[in-house]
Amino acid sequence: MKKNHQFNLISINIILFLLILDGCTTNEDKMTQELKTFITNFEGKAATAYKDYAIAYFNATISGNTEDYNKSSDLQIKYNKIYSNKDDFAILKKIKEANSIKDELLNRQLDVLYRAYSKYQIDEQKLEAIVKLATEIENRYSTFRAEVGGKKLTDNQIEETLKNSTDSKTLQETWLASKKIGKAVADDILKLVKMRNETARELGYSNYHEMSLKLAEQDPKDIDMIFNDLYERTKGVYSQVKNEVDDFLAKRYRISKTELMPWHYQNRFFQEAPKIYKVDLDGYYKNKDIVELTQKYFAGIGLQIDDMIAKSDLFEKEGKYQHAYCTDIDRLGDVRVVCNVKPNYNWMGTMLHEYGHAVYSKNIDRNLPWTLREEAHTFTTEAIAMLFGRFASNPQWLIDVVGISQNEKEKIAEASFNSLRLEQLVFSRWAQVVYRFEKSMYENPDQDLNKFWWDLVEKYQLLKRPENRNEPDWASKIHIALYPAYYHNYMLGELLASQLSFHINNNLLNSNDPMNQSFNGKTEIGKYLKDKMFDEGNKLYWNEMIEKATSEKLTAKYYAQQFIK
Repeated sequence: MKKNHQFNLISINIILFLLILDGCTTNEDKMTQELKTFITNFEGKAATAYKDYAIAYFNATISGNTEDYNKSSDLQIKYNKIYSNKDDFAILKKIKEANSIKDELLNRQLDVLYRAYSKYQIDEQKLEAIVKLATEIENRYSTFRAEVGGKKLTDNQIEETLKNSTDSKTLQETWLASKKIGKAVADDILKLVKMRNETARELGYSNYHEMSLKLAEQDPKDIDMIFNDLYERTKGVYSQVKNEVDDFLAKRYRISKTELMPWHYQNRFFQEAPKIYKVDLDGYYKNKDIVELTQKYFAGIGLQIDDMIAKSDLFEKEGKYQHAYCTDIDRLGDVRVVCNVKPNYNWMGTMLHEYGHAVYSKNIDRNLPWTLREEAHTFTTEAIAMLFGRFASNPQWLIDVVGISQNEKEKIAEASFNSLRLEQLVFSRWAQVVYRFEKSMYENPDQDLNKFWWDLVEKYQLLKRPENRNEPDWASKIHIALYPAYYHNYMLGELLASQLSFHINNNLLNSNDPMNQSFNGKTEIGKYLKDKMFDEGNKLYWNEMIEKATSEKLTAKYYAQQFIK
């Protein structure tokens, strides 16, 4: 009897276990099927709405017409409303909390969708108001023309004057005129910041900046740590090169170093390096077809861009958006670039940069689900853009692509490297200003932002504040209004660009000298980038993708090795 009783108990336990297991399997199957159905329905709505908005935005930035911007705004609202659907989010939340999706690709889609929807779980009227106000502000930036001596100037013309004039009065007038856009938009930017913060707090975050980082799979503490580390690493070398810049500029303008002001640094924000070394990079591009050079170069490494060139808008027009950007219209290969090309070094670098973005977007595996048919992260596409953008000042690239002589290369090699190094150091400090300003602005938008901006500029860029200056100069930078919590990604992109450069040089080209490589004609590099980065889309968490592509997680050591010697 005792043995039979034990046998019966064991049998009952086995049956109960199998029933529980069957219940778990049934629940897992149910959740998996529910998620698949959700994704099918979502993609049916989102893909069309996304494409409609992308085309409308592209058209608006080309025409500058208010009607086109209004249409773009309406379509953006329509697209965003997909993510604001409370019933849809409840389904995603239920599936996520059940923690029963075993398929990796489905689980990644769930994670991406959950974070995308989270951001928009706010009142639809508030969401609509934010989009409309941001669009109005963007239209003002796009159509603003600084006025100097009764003449309206484009951003390109402003930059040309600041770069080439040696008259301090002209420089000051031009720089001050370029800042007037700040006053025209500052109040509305602050209104927008407070609206964004309100929505973030409703979702349980301290402010919009914190929310944006966390929903982009970035820990704010990690970003702070990276920026603090970069500041410490660059302290000594930046002070040294800034002193060299000041020596050069004081002689150029025939003034003392103590008289140097922000308008003497050859661009509006001192975000680009002044031309202090004896290499006229503009001269190499003066009579060149920048578009053709870009086209041939990418074709040579096995990354065709002819189709994207044909659909892009690359030259100045009245009312057109004055900056540069790349947009993926449909996640099916229709990728377009907007530029305002001139035959100079800056626009050569910009074209290489933007088509770096473009080849990434175009070559994402189109068999991936629509949700994952995007870059692993904002900064990973920035890294590719920067990897290529750096070549505009690379002497070997100038030989291989532009056609300068070996003798000319040897003449400019040291100055070219110093120029690139200076660019990197100057940009790293500018990125410090924007990142820290923006972070603090969202933490406390009611502080004295005009003063705080110049406090940061003085500390990180080592520029002198104009006497008694109390204007919203921070608002003259378009990113602060329209691309919140984005700018730090440029710096992360620079770190990854160096990491990729060293990996490619060491493993594909058997070289440890990035400055003597142009990648020109090396189709294996295009293949490596397609196979290891582009093709992956957003299938993996960004640091997993980086480790898979370079055998290491993101690190600053290669950037330091390249530029902070």
